[in-house]
Amino acid sequence: MTTISKTQIGLLITAVVLFVLLFLAPKTHTGKLETKVDKKETMEVVSLETFITMATKSLKPEEKTTYDALVNTAKNSKVDTAFVPVVQFWDKQKRPDFAAYFVEQIAERSQTSLAYNKAGDRYYYSVRFTKDENEIPALYQSAMRCYQKAVDKDAKNVDAKIQLAACFVEEGKDPMKGIALLRDVEKTDSNNVKLQLTFAFFSVKSQQWDKAIKRFNKVLEIDPLYIEAYLHLADAYEQQSQTNKTIEMLQKYANLTEDAMAKQEVLKYIEQLKRK
Repeated sequence: MTTISKTQIGLLITAVVLFVLLFLAPKTHTGKLETKVDKKETMEVVSLETFITMATKSLKPEEKTTYDALVNTAKNSKVDTAFVPVVQFWDKQKRPDFAAYFVEQIAERSQTSLAYNKAGDRYYYSVRFTKDENEIPALYQSAMRCYQKAVDKDAKNVDAKIQLAACFVEEGKDPMKGIALLRDVEKTDSNNVKLQLTFAFFSVKSQQWDKAIKRFNKVLEIDPLYIEAYLHLADAYEQQSQTNKTIEMLQKYANLTEDAMAKQEVLKYIEQLKRK
């Protein structure tokens, strides 16, 4: 199978299930995990406040004036949501990492599990968008701090537990702690789709295709309407050079999807596979 054909399903997945990949799939960066772990173990993590301070100095004069006013107003207010305008400011600057910091400030005032969960999500998802690798450790640590507080506030917050586990695995310093957390959740909530997807994506990342296939099939057992799992199954089977199973999974997706464009692309690729 050519290099182009091996990436075809991956492109289909990206096009069809971008939302899933953005919000659930493990994040990856340049360099191998082992290398990043060694680096993190020896480097001091720079606080996120330091990055914000440096970025603030680079703002245009009028932007800095506006920003300083928003922050001062928020700090002097006792309202839980006073930092929302600051969050919006950094969102407009396309800096979700800095916006996440102020979402955490909102959580600090509201002191609810949901608010900390939201702040953790903000940090976690901003990892994908940061252009500075040196900032990543601070983002993961901030996310873990918020998720842990969310769990402390509500032990039944399963989403926060799953995301906390994901941070441990992806941050790399203690991945087995993350896996242990996921297995702990599985003992009481094995039919949680997000849990099974997290396991599946970690298996994909480590190229444990048999385990990934098992997890994606479990997702379909729990939620037969989660048809994007067929695309991921097709990808896993193709990585194992199981062309017939690849075609079978793609055909199942094509039969169920209501997205005409996605269906057309999948059927086109099925024909390519049949000709090989």
